[in-house]
Amino acid sequence: MHEYTPTQIVKELNRHIIKQDDAKKAVAIALRNRWRRQQVPQELKDEIVPNNIIMIGPTGVGKTEIARRLSRLVKAPFVKVEASNYTEVGYMGRDVESIIRDLVEISVGMVTAEHKEIVTARAAEQAEERLLDLLMPATKMPQAEEDPEAAERKTRTRERLRAKLRAGELDERKVTIRTTPPASPLIEIFSKSGLEDFNVSMPNMPSVFSPLAGRGQKEREATLTEARRILQDEETNKLLDMDKVIAEAK
Repeated sequence: MHEYTPTQIVKELNRHIIKQDDAKKAVAIALRNRWRRQQVPQELKDEIVPNNIIMIGPTGVGKTEIARRLSRLVKAPFVKVEASNYTEVGYMGRDVESIIRDLVEISVGMVTAEHKEIVTARAAEQAEERLLDLLMPATKMPQAEEDPEAAERKTRTRERLRAKLRAGELDERKVTIRTTPPASPLIEIFSKSGLEDFNVSMPNMPSVFSPLAGRGQKEREATLTEARRILQDEETNKLLDMDKVIAEAK
């Protein structure tokens, strides 16, 4: 953000949005001021009130697109909430806290996706090793007592299987895998009556979102193509630090 002056922000918005010059200038200055506030010492931050933005206008004039492009510019999450769905309680049965639930759920999903991209390569490697273990189960003989020549033969065989696996030659082979059912969806954590019923404060939310312990495993038969996808998803979830994800999402 330090590279963008208000003029440069407007120039970037002009690449995607026609006219609305006054609006683009206003949001560009507001965005730059928010960034400048983040650079001052903590004792001064409390003295500077950050200004939010309300854009008012008929449908189709570019309000949402301006906000969307700004979020992409600064690599920030963007959530669009159709506020007409949230009316006075008793009229449609929804309230402002429903917006918070939607925002939290979408935010957690977005940050989870970002973190999954970071661990994808490592998860793929671990899933591949598990597939090779299924194709070539280890012997029960202790490693210390294993014949060195036999160990070398097993290594060569494993590498040949790895080459075939990567070439797709084994994709249709059936294997039996043990899978763990996914955790309950985030939305189920909240009741429709509001957050206060749970007596949950925001700092405690990571523990609320933590995966449920003690979920049993099930055996199933699958092709190697399907097994790779399932195992890679499991390895990805193992590598995720959900406490970190939730903290960042909030």
